[in-house]
Order: sequence, then C-alpha cells, then structure tokens
Amino acid sequence: MIDIQLLEQELDIRACVDFVSAPEAGGINVFIGTVRNQTQGRAVIRLEFEAYAPMAVSEMRKIAATALGRWPVQRIAVHHRVGSLGIGEVPVVIAVGSAHRQAAFEACQYVIDTLKQTVPIWKKEIFEGGEVWVAAHP
Repeated sequence: MIDIQLLEQELDIRACVDFVSAPEAGGINVFIGTVRNQTQGRAVIRLEFEAYAPMAVSEMRKIAATALGRWPVQRIAVHHRVGSLGIGEVPVVIAVGSAHRQAAFEACQYVIDTLKQTVPIWKKEIFEGGEVWVAAHP
C-alpha cells in the first residue's frame, strides 16, 4: 500500500507512521527532512519549494512502487510540502513499514535518495542578503 501526498500545509508525521503501522510491521523507518538554519556557511532565513504537482505525485508513486517491489515492505508513505517553510519546519516525511528493520531502512533510503534525484520539486534557499535555486537533480 502506498500513500503519496504533495501538500501546502504542515505535514502530519503521525499520520505517516499510522499509515505504515500494521500487525505484520515489526519495523518502521521514518525519514523526516527539516529546514536547517545554514547552508555552506550562509545563514538561511527560509526555503521555498515549488513542484509540477501532477508529475511530482506520479514520480513519487513510481518510486514507492519500485521500493515495494524491491524490498519486502508492506506500506510506504511519502509526503512532501510545497510553499514557504521556516527554520525547523518539515518539507518531507517518508515512512516505511516492514516485517524486519533492514528492509525498512533500505527502502526508506532508496525513496528519499531517488526522490531528490528525479522528482520535479524545486527548492529556493533564501539567505541573509540573497537567494539561490538549488538544483532539483544534482
């Protein structure tokens, strides 16, 4: 089972964990991305995320489906936020439920790494004295 969401409001971490929780899930791995206060020595004020929503949701769904096929996991939630986020706010939550922890860890890492490489979500870093768009796919 897969739960994919692209949202403008605050992400609900508990909802992601609840989605992947199941009697057969002996391991749940959760990745929570947060907005940090600096990048490469520059003070960050906020981040702005934009996405091509139809394609972003489709690509996140494909990534989750690939992970379901590659590892023995039962459920995956991928929630990403768009809009302006301040320091400490959460732009992405990935949760994976599996019978065993290793599969949950590996699938979760695959999902976040692949998401950052392929999903059309762009990030602008707003600094004191400037701003820069960060490459969507480094």
